[in-house]
Amino acid sequence: MTARSNFDTLITVYGGSGFLGRHVVRALAKRDYRIRVAVRRPDLAFHLQPLGRVGQIHAVQANLRDAASVDAAARGAHVLINLVGLLQEGGRQRFDSIHSFGAEQIALAASAHGAGMVHVSAIGADENSPAAYARTKAAAERLVLAAQPQAVIMRPSVLFGPEDGFFNRFAALARISPVLPLIGGGHTKFQPAFVGDVAQAIADATEGKLRAGTIYELGGPEVRTFKELMQYMLATIERRRLLVPLPFFAAKFQAMFLQYAPAPLTLTPGQVDLLRVDNIVSEAAKAEKRTFAGMGIEPASIEAIVPSYLWRFRKAGQFRSRVA
Repeated sequence: MTARSNFDTLITVYGGSGFLGRHVVRALAKRDYRIRVAVRRPDLAFHLQPLGRVGQIHAVQANLRDAASVDAAARGAHVLINLVGLLQEGGRQRFDSIHSFGAEQIALAASAHGAGMVHVSAIGADENSPAAYARTKAAAERLVLAAQPQAVIMRPSVLFGPEDGFFNRFAALARISPVLPLIGGGHTKFQPAFVGDVAQAIADATEGKLRAGTIYELGGPEVRTFKELMQYMLATIERRRLLVPLPFFAAKFQAMFLQYAPAPLTLTPGQVDLLRVDNIVSEAAKAEKRTFAGMGIEPASIEAIVPSYLWRFRKAGQFRSRVA
């Protein structure tokens, strides 16, 4: 990084208006960087501007399916951060075009403009996975490192925090349904990571504090099964719901129809396939210190964060009377 003040350093964040993006932008703004947020709809990124000083954060239009717009958003930037990802395909937004092609275009732009790069992937990325999501995430890692060998790649487990798509989703489902399905029996293991910790890791990577050309795996302090996470969520929102095991084949069949349902009922066949594999940090990553611990970050637990935003799903919200 340059020896001048951080305000002289411009960082382009692709996909900065999303859940992880707003936390990354906040972390960078606190370190006094100038931030260019590259998104498909700049008019939907205005909520980021109050996170920094006047003129510190601005949005530009960029579409990962359009190489020219990706390159334009990279000009003059010292570091490029790719946070763009799909959980479900729709219209022209396909896993291949966004995860693989789009990530490669950012890496090519980083190489062309002499910029550093941080790419966010996912634990479970595997080119042999039955899920297109995991296959394209793995392909993206390969393409990124081929185009920009100095890139730092982050593989977080499921993220939690305000506005997350995990605990909020299932808490919303518990509010309207008397039954919660445990796909595959609920035995899949997760290692939830606090979104603020992941944002800090990404900010550290932009400052050159992490090893270049390295894939980091980010998981929280605890490993829990899907069933245990649902039990914790229900206890937090103080609701009783029946947890019913659902075999993978049955869930896959239901997902053929539920993929068209509105949230929080949505379930795609690809999401069912992802649940066949544990979503936890590998032993190799631990041994090679490619984890939060290796970065010197002490990750927050779900108990420390989740109750602060799930209270709204209780029957009487924050005003429920409690017996001491």
